[in-house]
Amino acid sequence: MKAKDLMIPLQEYLKPDNTLKEAAHLLMIARRGEEKIGVKALPVLDQSGNLLGILSIGDILKAVHPAYMDYMNLGSFAWDGMIETFAQKAGEKMVKDLMTKKVITVRDDSTLMECVDHMLKNKVKRVPVLNKENRVVGMLYERDVFYEITKSMIDENTGGGK
Repeated sequence: MKAKDLMIPLQEYLKPDNTLKEAAHLLMIARRGEEKIGVKALPVLDQSGNLLGILSIGDILKAVHPAYMDYMNLGSFAWDGMIETFAQKAGEKMVKDLMTKKVITVRDDSTLMECVDHMLKNKVKRVPVLNKENRVVGMLYERDVFYEITKSMIDENTGGGK
C-alpha cells in the first residue's frame, strides 16, 4: 500500500495571511473525505500552491497560552475568563507567524512502512502528501494508518490475529 491509497485528498488549506480566527473556523468545519467533521491541522500554501507550513490545533493553543505562563503558578494568578480574553486577542494574529515551518512530508508513492517511519521518528500525527511536482495532494493521518495496519493484525486471512 502507498500513501496515495490511504491519504485524504486535499480539500481545504490555509493561506499565510489568514488570521488565526479564520484558521480556527476552517479547522472546525473542514471536510475529511466526504464528512465535514473538522481536522486537527491544515497545510499552509502560497498563491502558487507551494507548501509553506502547517498549522495545527496545538499551534493555536500555544498562541492563546503565552509562553511566559509556563513559568507561573496559575492557581494564584489565573482568573475566570482568562483564556477567553487571550483567545480574543490571538484571533487577529496571522497564520504565517504561528505555523510550523519545518513540515514533515511523504511522497504519494511512499510505502506505508516509510510513512510510519516518518511519523514515528518525527513524532507527528499527520503529514502532507506530495506528488512528483512537490504539490500537496492530500493528508495522511495517524488514525487512518493505524486502522489499516490493525486490519492486518486482526484479519486471520492475512496471517495476523488468532
